[in-house]
Amino acid sequence: MRGAVLYGPRDVRFEERPLPTIIEPTDAIIRLSASCVCGSDLWPYRGISRYGEPTAMGHEYCGLVEDVGRDVTSVRPGQFVIGSFFASDNTCPHCRVGYQSSCSHRELVGGAQAPQLRVPLADGTLVATKETPADDMIPSLLTLSDVMGTGWFAADAANVKPGATVAVVGDGAVGLLAVLSAQQMGAARIIAMSRHPTRQAIARDFGATDIVTERGNDGVERIKELTKGVGADSVLECVGTQEAMTQAIGVTRPGGSVGYVGVPHGVSLDGERLFFAHVRLHGGPAPVRRYLPHLIDLVLSGTINPGRVFDQTLPLDQVAEAYRAMDQRRAIKTLLRT
Repeated sequence: MRGAVLYGPRDVRFEERPLPTIIEPTDAIIRLSASCVCGSDLWPYRGISRYGEPTAMGHEYCGLVEDVGRDVTSVRPGQFVIGSFFASDNTCPHCRVGYQSSCSHRELVGGAQAPQLRVPLADGTLVATKETPADDMIPSLLTLSDVMGTGWFAADAANVKPGATVAVVGDGAVGLLAVLSAQQMGAARIIAMSRHPTRQAIARDFGATDIVTERGNDGVERIKELTKGVGADSVLECVGTQEAMTQAIGVTRPGGSVGYVGVPHGVSLDGERLFFAHVRLHGGPAPVRRYLPHLIDLVLSGTINPGRVFDQTLPLDQVAEAYRAMDQRRAIKTLLRT
């Protein structure tokens, strides 16, 4: 088969790769219905994160099970499944309290920008739908593998409650879906920080009540102004830069919470400032598996349509253009049809 391989900064190639096979008796092989490029893929693409050798890319996936190892019991060939970017056994002590992305036996699932994918620990990682979904449901279901689950975790980690005032830092796919998550959790006011009209429009459709275009100290002051000097109850940091984290902490009210899900790059914290801010911090790699059953129900019932974050669709063999479009901010998120 052919799939995406990253050789170095801005060097993605669509080339021959071995077909995945069952290696462990707990594996499953999936034929992907669609794949996509994630914002976190741009870190290595830009050379900010480095891989030591050519790397098969892609970690978001959904599709039909083609084969399973002899120990797999929860899914079977022919079922439509969605899984997390971290494989987990879903039985270890960390999994049992809902932190499957810290599973004692976790494995990063990679190589999903291809027609087929091997998923380790299939029983603990994959969730099957009752029926094969209609094709127009695929984009929304694909988001559950990462960006929707990550946005949901940002809101959950920030303790979003009904009636809360929420601020969202970041207007990529995760930030927009964090807005949607906060809306679903009952936030009364959602302030989206964005400078881009097309992203602002989606944020509004997902439930944002206010848009703030300022950044840094100006952004902090603007949110303080909007909240009459109080700040936000819950802040969702969906970028991973120093500016974003500093801004997130700066707009949180005393006693409030920051849910941070942007993969950190060059982020450090001022312990004394944090101490006197009375701000809670919680985040990390989203435990997507915890939320999958609920989010699948929300999508299939038509309650949410997170697939709206896909504003570009390309055939898989144009994956290099998908990376370029997202890198240049010509696309929020690109869907790849296999």
